[in-house]
Amino acid sequence: MAIFKGVGTAIVTPMHANGEVNYEKFKELIEFQIEGGVDCIVVCGTTGEASTLTHEEHLDVIKYCVEVVNKRVPVVAGTGSNCTETAIYLSKEAEKYGVDGVLLVSPYYNKATQNGLYAHFKAVAESISVPVILYNVPSRTGCNILPETAVRLCKDVENIVAIKEASGNISQIAELAAMADGCVDIYSGNDDQIVPILSLGGIGVISVLSNVAPKQTHDMVMEYLNGNVTASCKMQLDALALCKALFCEVNPIPVKAALNLMGMEAGTLRMPLTDMEPANVAKLEKAMKEYGIL
Repeated sequence: MAIFKGVGTAIVTPMHANGEVNYEKFKELIEFQIEGGVDCIVVCGTTGEASTLTHEEHLDVIKYCVEVVNKRVPVVAGTGSNCTETAIYLSKEAEKYGVDGVLLVSPYYNKATQNGLYAHFKAVAESISVPVILYNVPSRTGCNILPETAVRLCKDVENIVAIKEASGNISQIAELAAMADGCVDIYSGNDDQIVPILSLGGIGVISVLSNVAPKQTHDMVMEYLNGNVTASCKMQLDALALCKALFCEVNPIPVKAALNLMGMEAGTLRMPLTDMEPANVAKLEKAMKEYGIL
């Protein structure tokens, strides 16, 4: 059974001016998402700046999110690492806090062969009992989870159930869907490809866009899943300019800027990420106004 169908928001981690996690604002952002009708909160992913959180902070943010959400929607925690033992540690701790699943990015920098990927994901998944979503984002990791590897993992390891596909390669995702024959739940990892991936049998999106437009993103998916393909397609096309603006600099720089423009006080970023260039802020603000969220 799927962890969720619909929209899982890859939620930002708000920061104080000094770079510390702002838990008060984090609660407000979680409530904004739930009120907007999202179907899942994905905490400590790329958008949540997990790569610059200490292990203690990483786990504290996960624990806090689980407590605030309080079972109203599923919580999936990003617990991946390029060190298998670290991923096992983070995943075990997150499971203790009551997460509904974990999101495991493919090992970055050191990369791995397909056999290495298989061994890594299998070892992490078998250390816990909650469901696992694989995360394929080769543009960040330099490592591509091939369709046959994803299918092999889902067939061989009981709690590996899904993949967040952010390769951008629609042909590869189509091949995965054909090869999987229903054994892999596919989530779009790119907001500009939600409807295309739904058309290939996907069941939702793990989204950056929904940080600023939770209801609109949720409705886009649900219209499609309810058979209103034309309406869903229009919503996808209407959101394209905003999607482009939200990725005109590396994520999560623009989405934090967007939340700040909305008065949500997501705060600063941790280096090596820096504030958005003024010219790009202007483009983002224009796209947000045209989309109707400013």
